Amino acid sequence: MKLSEAEWAVLNILWSGRSFSLKEITTALQDINGWNKNTVYTYLTRMEKKGLVAIERSQDKPYSAAVTKEYCAKNERTELLDKVYGGATGDLIAAFLKESTISSEERNRLKKMLDEMEV
Repeated sequence: MKLSEAEWAVLNILWSGRSFSLKEITTALQDINGWNKNTVYTYLTRMEKKGLVAIERSQDKPYSAAVTKEYCAKNERTELLDKVYGGATGDLIAAFLKESTISSEERNRLKKMLDEMEV
């Protein structure tokens, strides 16, 4: 499932704690996107239908993330890998390494990971 930038913004707030009130989320998103309470509520209810947000209506702070950041990040990586690199993990990693610099610690960590992998 591909998340929109707005969904990432909402989830990043929800991942920062256990549960939130509509006012708390609105305040945080107003600083980021300038959203009002109605806009935030609309996003939250749509995201609940997608299984991204849990709403416990009997609570004072009813809103929480229904998915983990790791789960969403994995889905994004998989989609990028499939769409851009045809599933070729090595090509994706090579592209990242060619276009950015890494420290010697990161390089050693990557070497160790590759050595430990059973391929």
